[in-house]
Amino acid sequence: MSNYDVVIIGAGAAGLFCGIEAARRGRRVLVIDHNKKPAEKIRISGGGRCNFTNLDIRPERFLSQNPKFAISALKRFTQWDFIDRVAGAGIAYHEKTLGQLFCDGSSQEIIDMLLSDLEAAGGALWLSCSVEAISESDGFSLTTSKGVVTADAVVLATGGKSIPKMGASDFGYRIARQFGHQIVETRAGLVPLTFSGYLLDQTKALSGVAVETSVGCGDTSFSEGMLFTHRGLSGPSILQISSYWREGREIEIDLLRGARFDQLLREDKSKHGSLSLRNGLARYLPKGLADQILDELRLDGNFGDLRKDEIERIADRVHQWKVLPQGTEGYRTAEVTLGGVDTDWLDARTMESKHQKGLYIIGELVDVTGWLGGYNFQWAWSSGWAAGQVV
Repeated sequence: MSNYDVVIIGAGAAGLFCGIEAARRGRRVLVIDHNKKPAEKIRISGGGRCNFTNLDIRPERFLSQNPKFAISALKRFTQWDFIDRVAGAGIAYHEKTLGQLFCDGSSQEIIDMLLSDLEAAGGALWLSCSVEAISESDGFSLTTSKGVVTADAVVLATGGKSIPKMGASDFGYRIARQFGHQIVETRAGLVPLTFSGYLLDQTKALSGVAVETSVGCGDTSFSEGMLFTHRGLSGPSILQISSYWREGREIEIDLLRGARFDQLLREDKSKHGSLSLRNGLARYLPKGLADQILDELRLDGNFGDLRKDEIERIADRVHQWKVLPQGTEGYRTAEVTLGGVDTDWLDARTMESKHQKGLYIIGELVDVTGWLGGYNFQWAWSSGWAAGQVV
């Protein structure tokens, strides 16, 4: 039997960072993960360069039933604190867009930094080790595939359900329920949207075409790139809005954001009357998309032939394209899991359970989900840090 002060289940971003902080305080720490390699989501993130945080972290850019819950951890360990860690490790990085920070090299640099820091602090790491049962009686006893382990505290950092091929499962939710926690409905977040029927036929024909858009659902909108796929729509603006979209709701897409297309069309009618609509629209939109819009509206001919109502119809179709998604691609391609352990019974300062003393829940497992662009990694660092100071 092995004895530790703290056992952390999950060797992802939150778990490793929590382990580092606890071990630096002199705690005997063991981090357990059922995968063969640690931090697989870090490895694949950002196209292999890890979008490790964002310069513009704000609590309102996180979704939760309790929007205030994340404030404490995010303010006490900020993006600037993690950037200092990255710089201190000699990892070169750059800002891509909208405050997103990426490694100049490989995401493996972030993983190596975390593993090196954990080892230097004296923390242990068991990989390819599954946890089969957890019980509590004057501390915790964990039955694992490598034997029984006891600990004064247990930290659940198992992540959510997204990308099951990388080992994601509902294990963390099951353990949280075992100790009395409610789970806010979970669903795929930051995920491509899918279509069916005629709408699918339309978008499939444009697969691979990218445009800069503004995509809205209800009162929320995002202005970033969008990509047509053979299943529907993807790209940053779609991934962002997917976290706010619910089944049965329309989304509205502006395919030419930042422009007044009716005004452009009137100018073209005046100055380029002999120019064909198809060639003219292809100056503003990808040709396949322009042709599809004209076919749908049953318009052809030259700019000079356009009537006022036809100009308005084209502009409305470009600026206010309303579509009803059938669904999402699900956890298979989702970057995060929305929902999770209800924050009502977690201490926002320490991440400790109010149901079970000595049990801490951090990272994606909690009902806190950030925007695309480094927000969810920052939540992992911040929540892991908060628990690591007290566990």
